[in-house]
Amino acid sequence: MSSYVNDAIFWVEVEKVSPNPYQPRREFDQSALQSLADSIRMYGVLQPLVVTRKEVFRDDGGMNVEYELVSGERRLRASKLAGIAQVPVLIRSGEQDAQLKLEMAIIENLQREDLNPVDRARSFERLAKEFGLKQAQIADKVGKSREYVSNSLRILSLPDEMITALEEGKISEGHTRPLLMLVDKPEEQVVLFKEIMAKKLTVREAESLSRRVATERIRNKAKYLDPAIIELEKSFTESLGTRVRIEKSKEGGTVTIDFFSPDDLRVLLEKINHIEAAKGAPGAPATAPIASPQVSAVTIDDRAPADAASAQENDDIYSLKDFSL
Repeated sequence: MSSYVNDAIFWVEVEKVSPNPYQPRREFDQSALQSLADSIRMYGVLQPLVVTRKEVFRDDGGMNVEYELVSGERRLRASKLAGIAQVPVLIRSGEQDAQLKLEMAIIENLQREDLNPVDRARSFERLAKEFGLKQAQIADKVGKSREYVSNSLRILSLPDEMITALEEGKISEGHTRPLLMLVDKPEEQVVLFKEIMAKKLTVREAESLSRRVATERIRNKAKYLDPAIIELEKSFTESLGTRVRIEKSKEGGTVTIDFFSPDDLRVLLEKINHIEAAKGAPGAPATAPIASPQVSAVTIDDRAPADAASAQENDDIYSLKDFSL
């Protein structure tokens, strides 16, 4: 078990401390860092950084001492901004490895609530992939429930544009819940995401739309009992990039196309004109081609069958069964 050298605080030059290569945070608020730097300039660093110490022998027989940060990234960055020469550190002794550095960095950020949902999910993913930890083991190490870890990892099954929006704060973690409900319906998922972004939907409004998409699909299947109509609706949605609903009646029916702005409407018109032009080209097919089906991400459950069965009720919080209609 690692401990601190002599349980003492040492003062080391700021420039000799290199960042933690396993730091899970990718973004640091510059205004908050500047405020911390102002405080450090006035009062100093009140809480020591945690580092590891490494002796490097030079070719001339001399020795350099290097320090690598384990926790305290914000304090190190702010100290550099403040222009101070030395920082207080606790030197962790014993066997040091990459997993320990990653774990400590994650725990520190979780305790301070400094990790955004995407950074947190990627950190858990690294523990699982690089160090072979199961979700229950990760949960024990970070002091969270297995469901918390599992639901965090599910975020990474979203398309890149949605992950980026979450990372940049354009949508909240709560918005990922209704989006993940549509993980097996990628076209509807994209449309819902566009609506959240364009209309600034609340989480409750997004959940309502997500439920509506699911119930409409069920209702339509029961109403039509016509696979051709369902396939046409899917083809329209994929070709136009927005939700399209077909309502049959005794004589014909209606086609409803969703759009979110005048620009969207012009893009839809261009797409329709392009399809019409393609139909008129020599050798062109009579109808627009149906897009190939997309394969959605699958979350792998790494628990033993007995554990999975006992935790099923609490684990599946993204299921439609959790929502009242």
